[in-house]
Order: sequence, then C-alpha cells, then structure tokens
Amino acid sequence: MTTKWALGAVLALAIGAPQALAQAQDFSKVEVKAAKVAGNVYMLTGAGGNIAAVVGPDGIVIVDDQFLPLADKIRAALKGISDQPVRFVINTHYHYDHAGGNAAFGGAGATIVAQDNVRKRLAAGGIMGNGGSMKQTSEAQPPAALPIVTFGHDLTLHLNGETIRAIHAPHGHTDGDAIVYFPRANVVHTGDVFVTYGFPFIDIPGGGTSAGIIAGLEAMLAHVPADVKIIPGHGPVSAPADVRKYIAMLKATRAAVQAGIKSGKSLEALKAAKVLAPWQANAGGFITADLFTETLYNELTGQPGGAPVKHN
Repeated sequence: MTTKWALGAVLALAIGAPQALAQAQDFSKVEVKAAKVAGNVYMLTGAGGNIAAVVGPDGIVIVDDQFLPLADKIRAALKGISDQPVRFVINTHYHYDHAGGNAAFGGAGATIVAQDNVRKRLAAGGIMGNGGSMKQTSEAQPPAALPIVTFGHDLTLHLNGETIRAIHAPHGHTDGDAIVYFPRANVVHTGDVFVTYGFPFIDIPGGGTSAGIIAGLEAMLAHVPADVKIIPGHGPVSAPADVRKYIAMLKATRAAVQAGIKSGKSLEALKAAKVLAPWQANAGGFITADLFTETLYNELTGQPGGAPVKHN
C-alpha cells in the first residue's frame, strides 16, 4: 500500500522534469496491479495516477498511462486480463504521472485522445505549480507522445459494447481535464479533478482553479447514477458520498480563505492564523495546509489560472 508520504513524494516529482523523476525514483521496484471495478472496466495501480482499462474483443482502451518507464509493466498487467492490444489512450490531463507513458503507447500504434489544451501543453512545455512557491518546469514532449485526436467539450468512443464519454471539466485541476464515464459498467474516472489524498494540487499556471473543480464534480454527480463507482486520480475506488465530502471541504476552505482576503489579511497573515486548521486532517506530505492556503489565495486574488467556465 502506498503511504501518504510516498504518494506525496511521487506527486511532487510528477510536476518536475521527467528525466529528474526517472533518476529520483527506482521504477524497477514498482508493481503494477489490475483489479476489476465493474463490467469490463478495470483499475490499474502502480506509481502515479490510477489507470482505467476497458477490455474486450475490439481492443483495450486505457485512461491515463502513468510514467514512461512503467509502460512495459502496464502492458504486462493488461496481458493478465486481455490479449488484445491497446488501441486508445485517453489522457485526463497533461501531468507526467498520468500522461508520461504516451510516447510508449502512441509509438506502438495506440491513438492518444485528450482535450485540446492537453495537446497544447504537452507540445509546448511550460511552468506548472500553485501560482506561488510551488513551481516546476515541464518539458515539451515528442510527437509520439502528443494526442492525435482532441476535443473541446466532449468525445465519445464506441468499443467493446461500451459508450465511453470523455467530458471536459474546464479550469479544474488544469485547463484540460477530462472526466471519463463508462455508462454500461456504471464507472467514472475523474482524473485529478477528484483525489482521495486530502488537499488537492491545483495547477494554477496550468489553468486550474478550485471553482472549476467544484463545478466539474457537481456537474458529474448530477449526471451519473447514485451507485456509480468512481476511480479517482489517486486513491481507492470511491463513491458519490466521498465526492460530496470532498466538494464540501473545497467550498469551506475556499470560503475561509476568501473571508480572510476580504478582511485585508495577507497570505502570510492567513498562514500565521492557520486559517485552514479546521481541515488539518486533509493536509499531507504533498499539499500541506500552508501550500493549499497559498493555492487558494493565488486563485482568489487573480493569479494566472483562467476564469472558471460555465458547465453544461
């Protein structure tokens, strides 16, 4: 089982350069495992974000592909459940712990699918972080790693008896997040719009906002059954009640920081006052209460990130 500290270390590395990550982590010790979620949908865990896999006679569709050095282990785990090739890879966003394996799968003939902004960010590289002290450089990716099918609002794939819908959640974790729904299996993969490790990492330079996360998750809950199984970006399979609790935490922490800003407090004053102390249980080795205070402060005071977009 991945500890909170270990998860934080992996995620912190994930927002850095992939070469530094490969040097810092021994991927030879990572074990990729597959477990059935429902119907023909499986979840693969290893290092980085959770992978969803839809298997059947039409080939395999995976949602996210973790880190490049894990591609062979991911293929081996998939072989344990299906002999079919990977035909499509859907990226939930552009971060290396979710899209790092694109070059391996795209180079082997899989079609990579993502929201428009994912291709732009993978192609250009740039800065990611929380708009403040948390800042890393992402490198431009080679052509084989870039999505060749992109979409604005939504896209549907029809394979293996499943209608796979990828729907844009604007300005959530990033500006290119996709929530992927498998209605026949009654499973949804949220990417990092929903995680279970506590305070989220919101990539403000990458177009992320807490307001967008809240709006995206509320829209999702309004359109899926009450008993849907939820694959989070990180963490175990969850239920709508877990998402509602997460939304409530985001609304409350956002309101607390907003109230402090309206009263004239600086970021340092908000940290000194421990404005997020009531939600300390959500603090971890990756996103501490101070880092999340800074994230919300930067968003609410207009740091780059893009205004939330209305969801339909």
